[in-house]
Amino acid sequence: MRAMILAAGRGERMRPLTDHCPKPLLKAGGKPLLQWHIEALVAVGIHEIVINHAHLGHQIEAYFGNGRNLGASLQYSAEPNALETAGGVRKALPLLCPGDLEAPFLVINGDVFCNWPLHKAFELAQAWQSAPSKARLAHLVLVNNPEHNSAGDFGLEGERAHDKTSKGPNYTFSGIGVYSPNLFKHLPLGEAAKLAPLLREAMQAGKVSGELHTGRWMDIGTPQRLNELNDILRAEGSYNHEQ
Repeated sequence: MRAMILAAGRGERMRPLTDHCPKPLLKAGGKPLLQWHIEALVAVGIHEIVINHAHLGHQIEAYFGNGRNLGASLQYSAEPNALETAGGVRKALPLLCPGDLEAPFLVINGDVFCNWPLHKAFELAQAWQSAPSKARLAHLVLVNNPEHNSAGDFGLEGERAHDKTSKGPNYTFSGIGVYSPNLFKHLPLGEAAKLAPLLREAMQAGKVSGELHTGRWMDIGTPQRLNELNDILRAEGSYNHEQ
């Protein structure tokens, strides 16, 4: 199974920290946010990883290289102008699904910190491929709404994800999902495209499943949240002073 880490965002809310450093290279616990994801993926056996980038992306490539020192095989999808989530995945499809590969893949936002068990992605992919007639287009990891997104993004009925409703309950999309390449193949190559409209269309067709993750999840979107994460990791003894 392959995975993609989304790392093309400008990180406007992180300024001035991101004026000269791409957000995924900002450090939490003494190492870049992106490194936490790479190490977690390798730990569950996902070694083929694609990273997209735009703003100061050359720094990401220079820092991680081919990923061999972390046990990974990294490939990069450079975007001269950020293509949003769906557009970025569409551009990276040849790396995620080389040849005629139709296998589902995992996508993770580079600026979240979450302990969702990544091995579940394998189980989902196997289930989809064993029952192609019932195959999903997406599986979303949802979390309880943080203060900065109190209205949520999507709802859940059992394992079926749907658009949020006024009746609720609604939950926040964690930025972690398993996707079929068929969700993105029809998009024009190289054009910006948001993920939410694709998901809502697939939800109407009953092709999106989901689950509620109640463990750790943080959106590291501001300097304050980065400081909070550093404090947590330091208190837990997870701070690496050698990085």
